[in-house]
Amino acid sequence: MQSPNSILVEIRQDAAIITFNRPQARNALSIDVLDRLDEIISELTDRSDINRLIFTGHENVFLSGADIRQLRSLDPEAASIFGERGQRLFQRIAAARQKTVAAINGFCMGGGLDFALACDIRVAAPNAEFAHPGARLGIITGWGGTQRLPRLIGRPRAIEFFITARRLSAREAFNIGLVDAVDASLLQYSLQISL
Repeated sequence: MQSPNSILVEIRQDAAIITFNRPQARNALSIDVLDRLDEIISELTDRSDINRLIFTGHENVFLSGADIRQLRSLDPEAASIFGERGQRLFQRIAAARQKTVAAINGFCMGGGLDFALACDIRVAAPNAEFAHPGARLGIITGWGGTQRLPRLIGRPRAIEFFITARRLSAREAFNIGLVDAVDASLLQYSLQISL
């Protein structure tokens, strides 16, 4: 059972700061976390006083992707449902009325990168790292990254990124257009983004 504190929400003026808070699991996205996030998104996107949703992680991990341990226990049908659930949720974030910001405070891997790609703006801490390690695991992302990443950085770069599973630093990510800014004061920067 998922802890109710796996995702924290703080309201600051017109912004909701949503913090993934599963350090013991490197902020992996489990079924329970997706369910909780879905509830939070439903509540916040209905609020007219909230104009931006800022997503960040706890400690040095933004999101490490899908909970691989949990995925391994799923049969093919359940795994397909899990993938579809993530796709629908990330699309809701992409289509939200509010400005969505991924304040990437550290590791942003696999499905976590898919999540960041669904946001309008991506801001990285200088120590952030990005990768899509699916090729090393024998899997491919199922949460929209194969569509969103090529649109953002171009098809050749995206293919190379997926095939090699190479890690990118925050500066490299900025240089290829994967992130919009690199700033040590993530939340402060994110709160100051003009709407």
